[in-house]
Amino acid sequence: QRQLDQHHRRDALRSPERVALAAGAIDIVTKPQLGVKGFLEDTKYSLWQIVRAAAAARMARRVGRPAGAAQPVPKVDAKPHADIVTLARTTDRIVAIGTSTGGTQALENVLTQLPRTCPGIVVVQHMPEKFTAAFAERLNTLCQIEVKEAQSGDRVLAGRALIAPGGHHLEVQRSGAQFIAKVFRGPAVNRHCPSVDVLFRSVAKQVGRNATGVIMTGMGDDGARGLLDMRNAGARTIAQDEASCVVFGMPKEAIKLGAAQEIAALDQIPELIGN
Repeated sequence: QRQLDQHHRRDALRSPERVALAAGAIDIVTKPQLGVKGFLEDTKYSLWQIVRAAAAARMARRVGRPAGAAQPVPKVDAKPHADIVTLARTTDRIVAIGTSTGGTQALENVLTQLPRTCPGIVVVQHMPEKFTAAFAERLNTLCQIEVKEAQSGDRVLAGRALIAPGGHHLEVQRSGAQFIAKVFRGPAVNRHCPSVDVLFRSVAKQVGRNATGVIMTGMGDDGARGLLDMRNAGARTIAQDEASCVVFGMPKEAIKLGAAQEIAALDQIPELIGN
């Protein structure tokens, strides 16, 4: 049995998904076995956006603002809800991260720099089913912290990052003084499942001011409103800056809404969330 497990692990390490991610893939699109023509017609606009983002990814990933303090953003109508903030009586802290196009490399840059003492982390990376498991396994081999694909009932613990499975939403629930992952299938939100908004809204409600929300590179606006909910609940909120994003879509929309307290370059984010 041990030899069989080792054989399966070696196959997983050589899987096309892991090879693509290790090579720096900025996004993943799965092609159906049937109905390819209809699929291409339905997704031609998003494919066009992804290809354009990939064409600029090398430059975008290497252009960065000089290291320094993160940029503060003026507070905009962010009034903590009393009923939410009163929930934050536990000392546990949680970091919620949302990202999309370009996020696989951005997450690797962030998570590999975090110490084992960092707060518990929950992540939504827009990615199809089956790819998230390979992504989590790969990160787990590179990071000091534990990285795993989330399952319902997993505790959100210091030194652990839980990544939402493709095709499933991820929420954080309260169980006494502990925080537990809830993974479930549901309709797409902002055209995505998992959705960053679904995760961020649950963290706003359940964790309140004990949370930090981070929105990073990606197309569209998924997570922008959820990050605003987190800020309104008293959480610390951070958006990745334009210079270090592969696609400055999701962070831009969050900044426009006044959801981000701080704007930070990618290489600043580990320090901001890791202590």
